Amino acid sequence: MKRRTGNLLTDRPDLYEARFPDPERLAGRWAENLLGRYGAGPAVLDLGCGTGRDAAFLHGAGRRVTAADLSGTMLAHARTHHPGPVYVQADLSRFDFGQDVHDAVVCLDSSLLYCHTNEQLDGFLTSCRRTLVPGGLLVAEMRNGAYFLGRDEPPTAPAVTRFTWQGTTYRSTTALHVDRAAQLLRRTRGWTADDGSPPVEEHSAWRLLMPQELRHFLTVHGFDVLALYDGPGPRTEPVWQPGAEPGTAADGDRLHLVARKSARRSVTQPVEWSGDRPVTNPAVASAGDPAHPATGDQP
Repeated sequence: MKRRTGNLLTDRPDLYEARFPDPERLAGRWAENLLGRYGAGPAVLDLGCGTGRDAAFLHGAGRRVTAADLSGTMLAHARTHHPGPVYVQADLSRFDFGQDVHDAVVCLDSSLLYCHTNEQLDGFLTSCRRTLVPGGLLVAEMRNGAYFLGRDEPPTAPAVTRFTWQGTTYRSTTALHVDRAAQLLRRTRGWTADDGSPPVEEHSAWRLLMPQELRHFLTVHGFDVLALYDGPGPRTEPVWQPGAEPGTAADGDRLHLVARKSARRSVTQPVEWSGDRPVTNPAVASAGDPAHPATGDQP
């Protein structure tokens, strides 16, 4: 079997949208609802924008949207098929779009969980705080570490799914494994197609964050958590519907976050980078800051 370091659906955005159709733009509508509920201004940064469907919805709702993704292939698809936002290539764990530029940062479909290490998560939150205006919002939707780390291993039998697009049937075989030491949900997926193309094997992983752990990271980085709950949301069952109130529990398989950049300064040291590695520069640390204590087919 041919091995790939990428993701078949990331490399083929058309296949991604065929495999995960979202004609009602549930994720974008959910995000827009929260931005309105908590009074966010019009300038929005969509991190991990993928094919651009949600960014384009927010743009159509009257937002001024910058949409960022690491995949140039996804961005090219987004510019062609979902115009309106400004699309840019960026690493969500170390981006810089300027100081006090955006009223809100939106991060959907577990994009935040590609920050596998504490250093990458620190870099993400440092970058978010820098780009947000005072009082700006961080809205995120992701898998819930409490659900996966608090239960038995996922089923040992791989899950098999099929879908057909433009006359070709694609078959995926997906196995999940919880790496508790690294707090990662690891996925191995094999793809075959009936068009004669060679089979593909790919590997990916998501960080599994516990709700209180996430609260701690946010507080340390100068955010006030306004809401942290398991549902309803765009990937829950039942799914979010307009008018639904945010929940109060946090033990389901999805986690939904709304946090506000607080007036107090972050108690962390600013993150700088040497090559691809974040490093802390003690010389520029803030002085005087107080100490402060599913299935494998979903994104």
